[in-house]
Amino acid sequence: MRVAIDYTAAVRQGAGIGRYTRGLVAALADIDHENQYVLFCAGGAPSLKELPANFDVRRSLIPSRWLTVAWHQLGLPLHAEVLAGDCDLYHSPDFVLPPLKRARGVVTVHDLSFMRVPACADPSLRAYLNRAVPKAVSAARHVLADSWNTRNDLVELLQADPGKVSVVPGAVDATFTRVEDAARLEQVRVRYRLPQWFIISVGTLEPRKNYARLVAAYALMRRQTGLPHHLIICGGPGWLFQEVYERVRTEGIGDYVHFLGFVPDADLAALYTSADLMVFPSLYEGFGIPPLEAMACGAPVVSSNNSSLPESVGNAALMVNAEDVEDIADAMARVLGNSAFRARLIELGRIQAAQFTWHAAARKLLAAYRLAMAEDGTEQ
Repeated sequence: MRVAIDYTAAVRQGAGIGRYTRGLVAALADIDHENQYVLFCAGGAPSLKELPANFDVRRSLIPSRWLTVAWHQLGLPLHAEVLAGDCDLYHSPDFVLPPLKRARGVVTVHDLSFMRVPACADPSLRAYLNRAVPKAVSAARHVLADSWNTRNDLVELLQADPGKVSVVPGAVDATFTRVEDAARLEQVRVRYRLPQWFIISVGTLEPRKNYARLVAAYALMRRQTGLPHHLIICGGPGWLFQEVYERVRTEGIGDYVHFLGFVPDADLAALYTSADLMVFPSLYEGFGIPPLEAMACGAPVVSSNNSSLPESVGNAALMVNAEDVEDIADAMARVLGNSAFRARLIELGRIQAAQFTWHAAARKLLAAYRLAMAEDGTEQ
C-alpha cells in the first residue's frame, strides 16, 4: 500500500489530535517497513527524527486554514493527491476528508462531543463539524474511532456501517513514566512554584473539561476536610475559559488554584509523579489519554464515569458523576484521606496504563488500512 497521512495536526497541535497523530506515526515507522508512507503537512514543516526509507514527507506552502476553506467551505475540487502525491489510501486523522480523485479515504473521528454535548462546543466549530463530519463519514472507505463508545456514537448518530468502523485507541507515550530523579523533580517544582501537596488536572480550558465544577468541588473539599492540597490545572485556554477564573474568584480560593498553561511532556511527567492525585472530570471524551498518563507516572486518578472513560481507565480509577460537585469532592477526599485505597489505585493504574501502547494501536491501524483496501472495505 501507498498511504498518505495528513500530518498537519501533529505539527500544529501540542496535545489532543496532534499527540495522537505523532504517537501513531512514530509507531508505524517502527513496525512497518513494507508499505510506503507520505506524511503531508500543510503550511509547515514537521520536526521529525530520522524516518525509515519507506517514509517520505511532503510539505505544502498553502496554509492549513486556506485549505480548510477551499475544501470544506468553498468545495473546490482541489484533490488531495495534487498536494500529497499519488496514493492508494489517504488518511485524515482530524475528523474531515478532503476531495480525493482516486485514493480511498480513511478518516478518524475522535468523538462526537459536538453532538452529544453541543452546549460545550464553540458554536462556529459545532456548525462546521455538523456539516463536515457526516459528509466525511459517508464518503470514507473506512472510519476510525478512538473508542468503542465513539464507534457506537457513529453508528447511532451518523448511521455509519458498523463493518466500516474500526477502533484504534489512544496510548501512553514512553515519556510518561514515574520520575525517580529527585533533582529533576525538584527542578520542576521550583520552575512552576509548586506547593508541597497538590491535586493535578490536565486539559484545555474549555467547558467540556468541566473545570468550573472541579473548582467548586475542590473548594467544598477544602472546607469539609481542611486538607492542605492546592489544585494545579495544566492546559492552554480554549473558549469560554473565563468562567473557570470567575469560579475561583467567587469561591475565594485564588491562593490555592494555579493555572500553568500548556506544559511540555517531560515536565508533565514530573508533575504527575509529584501529584498526590489526578482528577479528570470531563463531560465527554473520545478516549481520554491524560488519566492513563497520570497512572503511568504513579498518580491515583479520579475520573468521570461518562462516554469512553470507563473503557480507558477500567477499574483503576475512582469514578464519579461529572455533573455532581459533591460526588467529585467526596471522591477527592476519599483518595487523599485513605492511604491504603490510594496505594491500591496507584497499583491498578500502572497495570491499566501498560495496556495502551502506540505499537499496539499502530497494529490496529494497519489492520484497518488493509480493510480499507479490501474489495468492499468491511470487516468479515
